[in-house]
Amino acid sequence: MIWFSIHVITILFGTYNKQEMTRAKNTLTTGPVKQPRNPPKGRVRKPRRFRPGTVALWEIRKCQRSTELLIRKLPFQRLVREIVFELKKKDYRFQSTAILAMQEAAEAFLVHMFEQCNHICIHGKRVTVQDNDIQLWKRLFGCDK
Repeated sequence: MIWFSIHVITILFGTYNKQEMTRAKNTLTTGPVKQPRNPPKGRVRKPRRFRPGTVALWEIRKCQRSTELLIRKLPFQRLVREIVFELKKKDYRFQSTAILAMQEAAEAFLVHMFEQCNHICIHGKRVTVQDNDIQLWKRLFGCDK
């Protein structure tokens, strides 16, 4: 509407210049965009909810496909240093490859343990690993010392 009135005034008074008109159009359209007074009516879509366990299975499959370590390196290194210090009361130095080998072995052990605990859980007609499954695994495999 404003552009139309500017256009009519410039034609009536004879100062019609194409550059001025394009400049006037650009200045009118580059301002902030107004929000509509009435928001659109209708239902607002909620985010998609998956059934319980679906996302967990996706994450398990993702971890099984990858070869990367699941435990972060620096916290594992601090844990190893803390355990060694408590046992020997002395700071030891470790090669990075030695800590990496310990982390690989620890993760392989944990994965194997949880697989067996999951089998114990399935044998008990459940799908959730509980504390008593891990305790039974410890008694069966002699790790309760």
